[in-house]
Amino acid sequence: MAMNMEGEERIGAPVTVVWAALNDADVLRSTIPGCQSLEKKSDTELAATVVVKIGPIKATFQGEVMLGNLNPPNSYTISGEGKGGIAGFAKGGADVTLAPDGADATVLRYTVKAEVGGKIAQLGSRLIDSTAKKLAGQFFQSFAEKVGGAT
Repeated sequence: MAMNMEGEERIGAPVTVVWAALNDADVLRSTIPGCQSLEKKSDTELAATVVVKIGPIKATFQGEVMLGNLNPPNSYTISGEGKGGIAGFAKGGADVTLAPDGADATVLRYTVKAEVGGKIAQLGSRLIDSTAKKLAGQFFQSFAEKVGGAT
């Protein structure tokens, strides 16, 4: 089952600061909802453990996160795949672009594509879609607050 979503956040920090934060495992770990661990394996690979609750199913996903299409400090693609045991799998990615908004702010735009399978996919597309949108929204809002303070 696949889903797509897009959005944007205004962050009260210059593009270079936002770019550095998007590539900082500590910042990502603290802003990804349900993230238990995120360890940098290389400049473009991270290992992640994330706990997600979708309806009645709570699953721990173990997986890898990769950074690609790097165009510093303007854009990149963050993609990942996780296995949640009996619950199923989740994979997807986000194309992230940064644009200056004056000297001290950045507009972060994202397009997310995600896919789930296994037991989770049986929960129904509306529940999965709303949960995915909520989690993506929480991440980008939390990221914007951490990096730029509330705007």
